[in-house]
Amino acid sequence: MSNSFLSTFGIFFSNFSQPLQVHSPKVYESSQGMAIPLSTFLSFPSSPPSPPFLHPQKPKITAFPTHLPIPFKPSTFSLNPRPKTPKKMLTTPLAAATDLSLVQQAIKLVQSSPPTWQSSLLSNLLIFILGSPILVSGLSLSGIAAAFLLGTLTWRAFGPSGFFLVASYFVIGTAATKVKMAQKEAQGVAEKRKGRRGPGSVIGSSAAGCVCAVLSIYRIGGKAFSPLWLLGFVASFCTKLSDTVSSEIGKAYGRTTYLVTTFKVVPRGTEGAVSVEGTLAGLLASILLASVGCLMGNIKPSEAIICVVASQIANLGESFIGAEFQGKEGFKWLNNDAVNIINISLGSILAVLMQQLILQK
Repeated sequence: MSNSFLSTFGIFFSNFSQPLQVHSPKVYESSQGMAIPLSTFLSFPSSPPSPPFLHPQKPKITAFPTHLPIPFKPSTFSLNPRPKTPKKMLTTPLAAATDLSLVQQAIKLVQSSPPTWQSSLLSNLLIFILGSPILVSGLSLSGIAAAFLLGTLTWRAFGPSGFFLVASYFVIGTAATKVKMAQKEAQGVAEKRKGRRGPGSVIGSSAAGCVCAVLSIYRIGGKAFSPLWLLGFVASFCTKLSDTVSSEIGKAYGRTTYLVTTFKVVPRGTEGAVSVEGTLAGLLASILLASVGCLMGNIKPSEAIICVVASQIANLGESFIGAEFQGKEGFKWLNNDAVNIINISLGSILAVLMQQLILQK
């Protein structure tokens, strides 16, 4: 061990052996008469700094690393303690022009002639939204879905005039069904669900009309057959409206009901039974709807007469089928919806045949 090393450690330990020097705790006065504080006379021996391996220093821990930059958001920084709420942006002329162009395109789509599937869907949707209170009063939810398909198909095939004819049929038929509903319910002859028709009734009432619409859309038979499909369409709804009104008015006001096969007096609501009041009401309903079709340009006045005659013949045949077969053994499948399909199909076919046999000659 070298002499320099020993001398260094000798000086180091000799500093720790010196006693603490504390002077008397009196306050001395200087030669100028100034008081000298006690701390002036309190002194400690100076010592060299300790080696780092004898007294390791602990790292300082701070709440936030001061050497890192604090994130700054200029958009949220404001010297104003109560910044004003930014005003809403006004609609730009470009956005207003875009909205106007969309409305114009929708109107142009609805007015497209001949109708397309897109225009039919849009037109039908708008009308169903506006007429939802009437639809809910006369149809169940599933019935509304079936009616939407029927309306779309009708608009695509025959345009607004054909759609208006079906809408007229629905309004008149629903009004007739609601007549004296409490009395009909008390007698047990009222329609189910307060007269709200389901999908089966909608399909049974429009099956023949849907067939005519499909034949017209795909131009079956060419241009020469298009008026025939439209005539069959109108005749099918004239037939069904006449049947509905005669049945509902007969239940409400019919004094005497007769079985169509034997003319025997039977209770109201009996299948195959007719009444004078109901028959007259059904005839007026078919005349009314045929007149609507004529005014809308769907059929000619002579064809309107054919629709009325065909509807009355078909209704008579429907009453006969109801009296002889409906509910009998072996014909359990022959419910009201099936009879309705037979009825309107018969009226549609009769109208087309009568037009070809009478008017063509």
